[in-house]
Amino acid sequence: MFDALVNAFRAPDIRRRIFFVLGMLVIFRFLAHVPVPGVSQTALTSFLEQNQFLQLLNLFSGGGLSNFSVVAMGVNPYINASIIMQLMSGVVPRLQALSREGEYGRNKINQYTRYLTVPMAFIQSYGYLAILSTTDPPVISAFDLTSFETLTQMFTLVAGTVLVMWIGELITERGIGNGISFIIFAGIVSQLPGAIAAFLETPDVAAGVAFVVVAVVSVAVIVYIQEGQRRIPIQYASRVRGRRMYSGGATFLPLRVNQAGVIPIIFAVSIILFPSQIASYFSNSEISLVADVSNGVISFLNPQGIPYIVSYFLLTVGFTYFYTAFTFKPDETADQLRKNGGFIPGIRPGTPTRDYLARVVFRISIAGALFLGIVAVSPVIISFFFRESIIGSLGLGGTALLIVVSVVVETMKQLEAQLMMRNYEGFIR
Repeated sequence: MFDALVNAFRAPDIRRRIFFVLGMLVIFRFLAHVPVPGVSQTALTSFLEQNQFLQLLNLFSGGGLSNFSVVAMGVNPYINASIIMQLMSGVVPRLQALSREGEYGRNKINQYTRYLTVPMAFIQSYGYLAILSTTDPPVISAFDLTSFETLTQMFTLVAGTVLVMWIGELITERGIGNGISFIIFAGIVSQLPGAIAAFLETPDVAAGVAFVVVAVVSVAVIVYIQEGQRRIPIQYASRVRGRRMYSGGATFLPLRVNQAGVIPIIFAVSIILFPSQIASYFSNSEISLVADVSNGVISFLNPQGIPYIVSYFLLTVGFTYFYTAFTFKPDETADQLRKNGGFIPGIRPGTPTRDYLARVVFRISIAGALFLGIVAVSPVIISFFFRESIIGSLGLGGTALLIVVSVVVETMKQLEAQLMMRNYEGFIR
């Protein structure tokens, strides 16, 4: 890995790409400290410490929500729009057809995703302002859609989201790696210096050693599972096209153990935090029955309780299978193999191939689902053993660690691919 970094900085074109990514991230972090007018920072900090749902949104906004900056929503609306478009591509015939048209279809779907991001950003900005206006003390003094101040805040947040989306696409196009992932990565990493400084105020050597061991083991497991795949052998028969005959060949179909990424964790934590978030608004209701039910829901879904951990784990496992079913379709894969003259040795083309791929994906998804479930609940379990340790200070979140490791591994892959391409070009010349 270090050799690849050194060689990348020696290559002028790759070095320019790396510096471009760093420059865009610096601009993003600068915008994350430009606050939206009319916000009480003290009240916002106090409210974020008590609201886990907004802490999750702050993680995926790249840290912009902690200051309620112009990029407070970050790439959240774009991520939501992307998920919606991906799910719709599995049920809407027109989008299904576009997804099969190669680069042209992907570009059209990306364009629709950008269009959908704008109304999603308006809806989310309205939700943010509505929630922050009901806090005690209020983060936003006045919330009225007919007032110029509220409209200015909404348009500022939407403009910040569009700007961050543009920065992410610039990084993807002119830099190295995925720009949206880099923005989330930058927000997570930016919180480390403050967390380390907080731990050093009251250092604990035993806790520090335990944290290093847990971190190293976690990174190793994440890399192993993320890179794990089942290779299905594919054999292509000889075929004739026009006057030319193409000989058959052997290759493989890679099926990743974790095809869903972090999406199931996002779905699961959003659903499990939503009831307690709604219940918190009615916990002080004057109607005793409503207040009792609300407090019961909050107590049942206590993040340190067994029901929360079990529900979180089961939801993550369930959504892993749900999302994998949308991203990988055995019937389409089997049909493409049949059209291209490919087959799995020992398996007849058509329905038998589809059933075989479905069985294999179901089996390997067990490992991926259990992995994501453990990653999701690991911070809560670890907190039982290290309550006042560095693990608590650094906020060792399984989702955050999974994102950081995945971005680093994917970026290093792209760097190595760029270096290999340069070597081939030099050899050809």
